[in-house]
Amino acid sequence: MKRSRPFLLLMLADFLARSGYQMGKTPLLPIFADALGASGAFLGAIVSVSTITGLVLKPFFGILSDRGGRRVWLLIGTCFFAFMPFCYGFISSTEQLLALRLVHGLATAIYGPVTLAYIAELSRGDRVRATSLGRAGSLGRVGSRRHRPADTDRRHRPADTGPSVAEDIGWFQMARSGGYILGPALAGVLLTVMDPAAVFTVIGLISCAVFVPVLGLPDTRPEKMHKRKPLLQHVRNAIRDGGRTPAIWLTGTLESITFVALYTLKAFLPIYALDAGVSAALVGTFFSLQEAVHVIAKPYCGRLGDRLGYLTSISLGMLTLAASLPLVHVLDAGAAFLTPALMMGLAQALIFPAAIALVSDRISPEHLGAGMGLIGMMQNFGKVAGPILGGLAIQALGYEATLLSLSALLALGTLVIWVVYLPRRRLGTEP
Repeated sequence: MKRSRPFLLLMLADFLARSGYQMGKTPLLPIFADALGASGAFLGAIVSVSTITGLVLKPFFGILSDRGGRRVWLLIGTCFFAFMPFCYGFISSTEQLLALRLVHGLATAIYGPVTLAYIAELSRGDRVRATSLGRAGSLGRVGSRRHRPADTDRRHRPADTGPSVAEDIGWFQMARSGGYILGPALAGVLLTVMDPAAVFTVIGLISCAVFVPVLGLPDTRPEKMHKRKPLLQHVRNAIRDGGRTPAIWLTGTLESITFVALYTLKAFLPIYALDAGVSAALVGTFFSLQEAVHVIAKPYCGRLGDRLGYLTSISLGMLTLAASLPLVHVLDAGAAFLTPALMMGLAQALIFPAAIALVSDRISPEHLGAGMGLIGMMQNFGKVAGPILGGLAIQALGYEATLLSLSALLALGTLVIWVVYLPRRRLGTEP
């Protein structure tokens, strides 16, 4: 399915921005922080503090984009991506670096919810136009029957109504993941010929290129009304609407659990795999293979979610992830060690596009950015809490028991979807 010019421009913008940002995060940032004298917990705080920024502010920036339009906030986010890297050359202490990372985190805190809301609006618009054209051909006139709202059961969506939300999100996130892959590799190469401060300058130059596609984007928002609600009232309404949308709490909770499991594994699998006699090269291949499967499968699993239903896709992903975790401990030798990596990559591809699409369908269009921000906040919580909670669980229960406990928790989430929410879909009351 051919994508629109704005869709492709936003993919390019996000790819460039994320590539530069990831160049500055791994492996450059720990090396730069170590050269300034950071170590231990403080070094960990420097690396993770930008995630805290998103955890707190993503919903707020989503709300502001609902109010003022997506494009203006994409331009503001691009400014943080483009200009903050040049500041690293003036850093002379670890405290200054921590503060700079906190501010630099505003870039992803803005881009996270705003880009997803933009993609969802593009997809909605394409679907509405295609549906209207289809009805015009079959009924002889457009508007002879009221358009089904976006939150109807996905089983009733005709197969020929144009691009679908989860598939579009899958393609978009595929480009984003490409930045995650390219960025660290490029930074590693540059570090062989440049000092860290010079590499940050290169990152700034690359990030300035993001302005080119962003300036070419139209705003998806309708023309501004002459009279708008006061800001505080708008914020209260958005939070209230989000709080009353069960899909946000359901998918946010399930995604948080998923990220706790994934980030626990990222933090502790290398240690225990090496202790079990698995080579460091095979451990690295495990995570590379997991991410590769995740990236490649995203759009196709998104399409599957559009066809089968978003909750069905999420539940299949969680069940796959639950089945893979115990295998990490059991299959601890040779190529069999990579089997759970394949399963985890597939599980992520089944869960994440469908979860975002479900929220975009259930939240009021007026508060779409707020919904994306709330989901992003819960995702960041799982990323931050995963290694901490995983470490506490391993200390109390042991490594194998922790994997089994996380697997049981994911299986329980799957059971809740099947027993509680999927029957509601058949009755037309899906969250």
